[in-house]
Amino acid sequence: MVKKIETTAKNIGLELGSAPTKECADKKCPFHGNLKIRGRTFEGQVISDKMQKTVIVMWERRRMIKKYERYEKRRTKIKAHNPECINARKGDIVKISECRPLSKLKSFVVIEKIKSVA
Repeated sequence: MVKKIETTAKNIGLELGSAPTKECADKKCPFHGNLKIRGRTFEGQVISDKMQKTVIVMWERRRMIKKYERYEKRRTKIKAHNPECINARKGDIVKISECRPLSKLKSFVVIEKIKSVA
């Protein structure tokens, strides 16, 4: 009798819409590797996916200018690790979460693809 082994993503401790169904062998994946999630969580749009296993995520925020009693738009851009099981592309809306430093510029990882372009 052969037992069927179910492959599921491990629980990373955050409320997500859906865990990735695709398997990956990435050590820096929070679902299939040994990367722990901590700290801040943001949602933004992927504006570039040209680097290997890295995406640039951008979102706009509003900052109050007291002197003029108005708001100004500011943009934040962060480089985040893109695991193979999530595979976010340019234009996707994603959720990123903070982790340990993965390289000189990357301290965030993509944990969920909220809306896909294609």
